[in-house]
Amino acid sequence: QVQLVESGGGLVQAGGSLRLSCAASGGTFNVYAVAWFLQVPGKELKFLGTINMSGSNTYYRDSMKGRFTISRNNVENTPNLQMNSLEPETTALDYCAARPIDYLTSPVDEYDYWGQGTQVTVTS
Repeated sequence: QVQLVESGGGLVQAGGSLRLSCAASGGTFNVYAVAWFLQVPGKELKFLGTINMSGSNTYYRDSMKGRFTISRNNVENTPNLQMNSLEPETTALDYCAARPIDYLTSPVDEYDYWGQGTQVTVTS
């Protein structure tokens, strides 16, 4: 079983950028596809994007394409989420999630392992 810990969240002004990371322990991270989700309090989890095991392929929510980029560190296979042009509407708790199947998919139920989330607060 893999344990995930997100980091990199914080306070940022509208139009700014943040880079989130997802550290893993208890397993080999490169045998998991990884996705990023956000959750506004009281609302459902929202898919942002996903990256496959090798980091060669990505898939994004249409509204995030062009502003958000998912990548993996070549040394540790640490997934990253680069968020640009942030808007107050994206203030949320951001999660990374993993699945041991190398297929890019968006449903929450497809992901077996979840981090605790990292808070992203975007001010106007």
